[in-house]
Amino acid sequence: MAESILYREIRAYLDRDLLPLHMPGHKRQLKNETGLPYAWDLTEVEGTDDLHHPEGILERAMERTARLWGARRSFYLVNGSTCGILAGIRAALPRGGTILTAENCHRSVFHAIELCDLQIRWLKTPEIPGFGICGSIRPEDVREMLDTYPDIGAVVLTSPTYEGVVSDILTIGEICHAHDLPLIVDEAHGAHLGLVPEAGFPDSALHLGADLVVQSPHKTLGSLTQTALLHLGTDRVPEEAVRRQLAIFETSSPSYPLMVSLDACTCSLLEEGEALFGAWKRRLDAFWKKGEELGGIRLFSGMGEEAFAFDRGKILMDFGPLGLTGLEAARILRESFGIETEMSQGRTVLAMTGLYDREDALEILFEALREMDRAPGAGAGSSPLPAGGQAEARPPVRITEALEREAVLVPLEQAAGRISASYVYAYPPGIPILVPGERIRQGVLDRIRILKESGTVLHGSPRELPSEHLLVLV
Repeated sequence: MAESILYREIRAYLDRDLLPLHMPGHKRQLKNETGLPYAWDLTEVEGTDDLHHPEGILERAMERTARLWGARRSFYLVNGSTCGILAGIRAALPRGGTILTAENCHRSVFHAIELCDLQIRWLKTPEIPGFGICGSIRPEDVREMLDTYPDIGAVVLTSPTYEGVVSDILTIGEICHAHDLPLIVDEAHGAHLGLVPEAGFPDSALHLGADLVVQSPHKTLGSLTQTALLHLGTDRVPEEAVRRQLAIFETSSPSYPLMVSLDACTCSLLEEGEALFGAWKRRLDAFWKKGEELGGIRLFSGMGEEAFAFDRGKILMDFGPLGLTGLEAARILRESFGIETEMSQGRTVLAMTGLYDREDALEILFEALREMDRAPGAGAGSSPLPAGGQAEARPPVRITEALEREAVLVPLEQAAGRISASYVYAYPPGIPILVPGERIRQGVLDRIRILKESGTVLHGSPRELPSEHLLVLV
């Protein structure tokens, strides 16, 4: 029978009742009403191991996690998938190198590019018509870019996307490896993929040849928020280089409650994974079958040539036919039906399902959608949202250089053709619409306008984005 390695060993350590003349300062004595796990908040003392130099219980726990997910090596992360992305990209490329980057990558990818002073060559992301989201990366686009630009040193893409769109990682990996380049996959939203094939989800990038894969089990499985996994699928990115970069980008004081939750997640999957995934599959089967009854609300089901595969655990709903923006629809679901969704943007709302949803969760969601589907439109609606990708080829960009130059705020209507000095993104999902150093195109301004009309709050970095202005280079 599987059991949590960290829970068992730390419980035994605590039972020794040693006098703690070391960090943390609460000394495991703080009593309050918050329910926080002070008793388990330890540091790297004899018997608890060291995340950055694991030789005991953490090493055994991570080895077991690697076996479960099918990795050469797995690392526990307590700074989220962001930490894994930063460390992985830095380990794969020398400072000042060039990276082929999918347009719909999370902002952490671009922060890694900024910190490493990398040049971006853009990997086109096709659009899913009518839903305002990006489709699968086309293998032929990867091949064309790698054949054309020999300076590229690594490829990074997101699969599955925030909305559940999956790319053909097997073929893309083969193309990258034919050029002797590593493929880095942000699979933060796909920690559940490939664990129980019978559940009907696409396979994991880790099983399909990706060299470095980052996952967030807290998104769909059972670990605590802020936990993540960095998996090495091959030795194309050296393990020691990854370890060194993790020591730089990850805290030197990792949280033991967070690490215990990662090990407990592994334990739970080993012990009852097939039953849990079977129940999740039954809930999804019932929901998607009933979803065919909806007449106004459109559900994105991943069909069409723009999507290689689809994670049906993500439920993207278009309320435009009802005359509702996503923000309005999310408010109705919250206030009238007691349902809190993951994200609203443009005309759409995203509901995320997971391994531990209530048995009746999707029944409740469907009944709410059916009731809304029958009601007359109650809002102004909005225009269909263009996807994050851009129709024209995007020139190479060096973010670091742009951030070091003088900048000025200009009104949106005067920004076309200027060079952005800021990131612009909605959060969630945290995918930049603009990055520093990029020429601002009219299509991007149209997307910003539609997002604002629908009530979406946009952010800018390094400064907050004023309501009707953009930060551009002088």
